[in-house]
Amino acid sequence: MPDLLARAILRTTMSQIRYVAPVWPGSAAEPVQRVYRDVQRRFGALAPPVVLHAPVPDLLAACWLMLRDTLVRTGRVGRGTKEAVAVAVSGANACPYCADVHGTILADLARTGTGGAATVAAPEVLAWAAVSGDRVRAGHRPVPGDPADLPELLGTAVTFQYLNRMVNVHLAGSFLPPRAPVALHGGLRRVLGRILRARPWPGTDAPGLDLPAAPLPADLSWAAATPAVARAFGYAARAMAAAGERSVPEPVRELLRHTVSRWDGRPVGPAVRFDDAVARLPRAHRPAGRLALLTALASYRVGSTAIAEFRREQPGDGPLLDLTAWASFTAAREIGGWARTGTHGPAATRAATGGPAGGTAGTG
Repeated sequence: MPDLLARAILRTTMSQIRYVAPVWPGSAAEPVQRVYRDVQRRFGALAPPVVLHAPVPDLLAACWLMLRDTLVRTGRVGRGTKEAVAVAVSGANACPYCADVHGTILADLARTGTGGAATVAAPEVLAWAAVSGDRVRAGHRPVPGDPADLPELLGTAVTFQYLNRMVNVHLAGSFLPPRAPVALHGGLRRVLGRILRARPWPGTDAPGLDLPAAPLPADLSWAAATPAVARAFGYAARAMAAAGERSVPEPVRELLRHTVSRWDGRPVGPAVRFDDAVARLPRAHRPAGRLALLTALASYRVGSTAIAEFRREQPGDGPLLDLTAWASFTAAREIGGWARTGTHGPAATRAATGGPAGGTAGTG
């Protein structure tokens, strides 16, 4: 039965990935295999939000390190609290896939009491997580609890700001097997919750990953007090920067950085098409610009048209993953900055006083 279930989960995992070809474990090169083995060891199954990165091994490793060393690793903050943060952030980001998966894990932790010291997150933690992606409201609500908990709590929130965007773009449907009858969903959730529940793991490294250290950028200094979280985000920052340099034209990178720095974090509605913003770009870069803006600011609106337009200029899975990962991480690290400070930055002040921050994000 466990083998049959594992195979069913793997088939479901691979069938959910869209726009890039999934990398099956049996055909994966060794750098991918090493990460896959660690995911299965630490998380219980190959998670689609991680696996979708496999066509670019450095991005696969970066995504897994962020998830592993914030959510999965045993640390100061209980796994239940971190799962609750994941659910709150995913709900705020309109990412039902992640909210469903981590809600299932959280329910199992609460039912079995295996979620650490705080299986149910304190109300102030949930309230902070739910608004951490809103620059104005986050400015009024600093990260709660002991300051020593900040790298794990904020690291989990930033990781899911990244993952929610990648999942909204690259995954379809539910994490449940697509042909499973509705009557079986409750039982399947309980089984999957047991598979994915917390495994005590206070170790400093996972055997065999052999990933080089990278310096932690200044804007991610909030991670520095917890070495594992600092190492994960240092590696991720370097991998994401390389992805941007490979596949995102510099004018697009500059446009997104400028737009995100002025964005208030609130949803960008369907009426906003970013036409004014991308019109400033060279014609060949406009599909990349539109896709980058959508991924960062409205990932739930990315569809096949934006993907096809980008691929006409830059075919292949690598450039598509590079761009969507870089754009997702750019938004996530910006959010990490304002979610950490608990104070208003310039864009938050503009938004709070009726200035142009929200509208500017819509037009670039």
